[in-house]
Amino acid sequence: MDHADILIVGTGHAGAQAAIALRQNGHEDSIVMLGRESEPPYERPPLSKEYLAGDKPFDRLYIRPPQFWADKNVDLRLGNPVVEIDWMGKTVTLGDDSKVSYRKLIWATGGDPRRLDCPGADLSGVHTVRGRSDVDRMMSELATGPKRAVVIGGGYIGLEAAAVLRKLGNEVTLLEALPRVLARVAGGELSEFYQNEHRGQGVDLRLEVAVESIVGANGSVTGVKLADGEEIAADMVVVGIGIVPSVGPLIMAGAAGANGVDVDQFCRTTLEDIYAIGDCAAHANDFADGAVIRVESVQNANDMATTAAKSIMGDKQPYHAFPWFWSNQYDLKLQTAGLSLDYDSTVLRGDPADRKFSVIYLKEGRVIALDCVNNVKDYVQGRKLVEARIAPDVEALADTEIPLKALL
Repeated sequence: MDHADILIVGTGHAGAQAAIALRQNGHEDSIVMLGRESEPPYERPPLSKEYLAGDKPFDRLYIRPPQFWADKNVDLRLGNPVVEIDWMGKTVTLGDDSKVSYRKLIWATGGDPRRLDCPGADLSGVHTVRGRSDVDRMMSELATGPKRAVVIGGGYIGLEAAAVLRKLGNEVTLLEALPRVLARVAGGELSEFYQNEHRGQGVDLRLEVAVESIVGANGSVTGVKLADGEEIAADMVVVGIGIVPSVGPLIMAGAAGANGVDVDQFCRTTLEDIYAIGDCAAHANDFADGAVIRVESVQNANDMATTAAKSIMGDKQPYHAFPWFWSNQYDLKLQTAGLSLDYDSTVLRGDPADRKFSVIYLKEGRVIALDCVNNVKDYVQGRKLVEARIAPDVEALADTEIPLKALL
């Protein structure tokens, strides 16, 4: 049986950063990284943006050049998922029935795209956006000419995909079940702005609609049928309705978790010598007033990886990383600082008509988050307001003549 001193399961941002941080913090023994994809670690966020648009070739998405891992003596074993964990025996079983033993295990598998639960969801031409192979299939279909595309889901993945598909000259209909896009992650001001932007770019954006089925012929998609009976013609369907944390083997082994797998302040699961990091790890977050949440972001993946690596090396530092996110759509750059969970009021700073503004989220008068559109200055200075946990004057917050740093 093969053995790894540190076994990392997952080759996304979290897994890659865990290996890098272990070496940076002096770990000299063996590191094995297991991945179910055949590619060395690469960035996922550009898949639905620059890569799909053809603006960035895949070799520019690698987190490190492929040779880096060999140079750092990190043993990459790709194309073989972990299917079972024996935490008492400290071994994992892979899809080909081989086994690897370990001293410490870091679980960094992220999540799988949430699938449509309706007839026709498995037809050819129905896509999700999670890995390179997903986007390559889309690009192959798009290469044959403009498509009638239906995007299901008005979160960031759906909106980004819709923006790229329009940029490439396709007819796009976007369907959202809730009354507004981004309803789970942003306030009404931001939702309204992006709804107007997408409609102005020619997207047929429909709210409060339910999908009954995907319609097809000869195994390929031909349309999307709505609950009211309308059928929208489609050559391509893109499903962007969130992810399901990929933690099955951990939970089956007995790890605690409901929404993902639970970890403590050092990213340790309830199973001895097993850590979990990134999108799949539910933790008590200081910037959510201690609520146990999962944070799906590159920032969280990287910072949890560093926390776990340092803990393994004996430098136990509780996870306390500032959360931040971004989204690129058309010529708009959205930067988010903090977490807007349970906000009770918002302040609009600037005019959305200028396509440069910020939405500031307050809870009991305290700034807890900002969404900044084409507004880097507010983003940089606004982070300080969130970190300081202060309650500034609301009128001053809204006054664009007053820099946010002046309110500290």
